[in-house]
Amino acid sequence: MRKDFLDKYCRNCYIHSTKQDEYYVSLIKGYPVKITGIGTAIPDHVITNDDLSKIVDTNDEWITSRTGIKERHVVSGDEGATSLSVQAANEALSYAGLKASDIDLIISATSIPDQLYPSTACEVQGQIEANNAVAFNVVAACSGFIYAMKVAHSLLFNGTYRKALVLGCDIHSRAMNWQDRNTCILFGDGAGAMVLERTDGDNEIYTIDIHSDGRKASDLNIPFNGKNAPGTDAKETSEQYVRMKGREIYKFSIRVVPQAILDSLKRANLSIDELDYLIPHQANIRIVTAIGEKLKLREDQLIAELQNYGNTSAASIPIALVNALRKNKVKVPSTIAMVGFGAGLTWGVSVVKFSAIDRRL
Repeated sequence: MRKDFLDKYCRNCYIHSTKQDEYYVSLIKGYPVKITGIGTAIPDHVITNDDLSKIVDTNDEWITSRTGIKERHVVSGDEGATSLSVQAANEALSYAGLKASDIDLIISATSIPDQLYPSTACEVQGQIEANNAVAFNVVAACSGFIYAMKVAHSLLFNGTYRKALVLGCDIHSRAMNWQDRNTCILFGDGAGAMVLERTDGDNEIYTIDIHSDGRKASDLNIPFNGKNAPGTDAKETSEQYVRMKGREIYKFSIRVVPQAILDSLKRANLSIDELDYLIPHQANIRIVTAIGEKLKLREDQLIAELQNYGNTSAASIPIALVNALRKNKVKVPSTIAMVGFGAGLTWGVSVVKFSAIDRRL
């Protein structure tokens, strides 16, 4: 198989295997894929650090110095995961110059939906009238957007679908103990959306790698507040709030994430010097900064946009990207690594060329 074809269309499309001391490389025949649209939706209602100081024993200086967060947006009234996802989806479709009917796959990364079923993806499909799309959710908390990208990319690459809408949305304000200052200061609500399409041009999704370590599942969770059926042994229920071992999550993030980024760059046949920007999950500024320092990235390469949004979980990466584009902090085209990490424990890295042209302009 010609090397120039492999380099152009399949930078991460090889299967490596050994058999009787021989090394075989075979091509997976697939379609090039690229990002063509991006969008976000943020609730209007804002809770500042000063607002929180009236609820729990904290203050603006304490929160800002430890997290980098000054305020966070939360849903109000009838707003929720579905309504925000619809807004983000419509913006991403407009960015890509597409109609909802053009989409044939919708995947929503949503760990805190409005209801357990139907899926947020199905609700969005119905509201935007994407009648030609199959729709379903994935659950991977703050890694969810990368997980959803992985599934969407795989289904586009193998030819099953042509145009995918990937959503990330979590409503942590409804799963928060507002008397726990260790968690309530961190999270905000929001939604992000991205359009992926098969293309006749160059492949621009270099690699998407996802990982899990369920041995640490108890370090970050939200218990489901349900009860066993009548006539069965009773099950003690817990309040349905975020529970987090913050120090353990911090240690996990700075230990695992930098190496995962380097490994993904290697799979993409890229070095760290060829990376233009890193967009990490916007957990808090200490984690984001520590990851950047371990990778020896310049300040302008590390995208941190959490000051006004907090940790928006599965939405944090697209929200950070959109805000960086609006501020001209990310040039187009550019090579970007996006990394999510969180409950599961899960983590994932997507290395892409971002060249999407805003069709609204």
